[in-house]
Amino acid sequence: MSEAAKDKAARLLKKRGSISSLSSHEIKPRESLKPRESRDSMSTVSYIDEPGHHDDINRPAVQMENTYQLAPARRFPVATVNNILKDVLTSYLQEEKYEAELCRQMTKTISEVVKARVKDLMIPRYKIIVLIYIGQLNDQNMRVGSRCIWDPACDTFSSYTFKNSSLFALANVYAVYYE
Repeated sequence: MSEAAKDKAARLLKKRGSISSLSSHEIKPRESLKPRESRDSMSTVSYIDEPGHHDDINRPAVQMENTYQLAPARRFPVATVNNILKDVLTSYLQEEKYEAELCRQMTKTISEVVKARVKDLMIPRYKIIVLIYIGQLNDQNMRVGSRCIWDPACDTFSSYTFKNSSLFALANVYAVYYE
């Protein structure tokens, strides 16, 4: 095996995550080889972590150690989340007319967008719950109540109400600290 071929094989095996002994006779020559057998040999041992080998294997869940951190390192930014709610509701609903089926789909879309944007703030250890209500604006009254068990020192919420000529929307984001 030429030097160029050995180098190429070594690079390919290294990329694949394998252990290789190229030209094993160079490491430890054998005297018992018959004259017909080649002295250039290559053996490969593959790791189990190669892509494709462990797709069907279920690994046990990693259990994390307790941190005993009972309070957040930084508070949940209510003002920033209010700005996110205002921006998302205004951009999605500014020109919309109330249609029941459209608004049903919009609640799902808006809640996913709001949740993604709040998670982009990367506030550790907070569970985020997003509720969106959209209704027709027809001189009616609506009250929304919610109850939770939470710690008022760590947990909080953010809320924003939007109205246009034919619909109203209420968005609530609850941030519950997860110990």
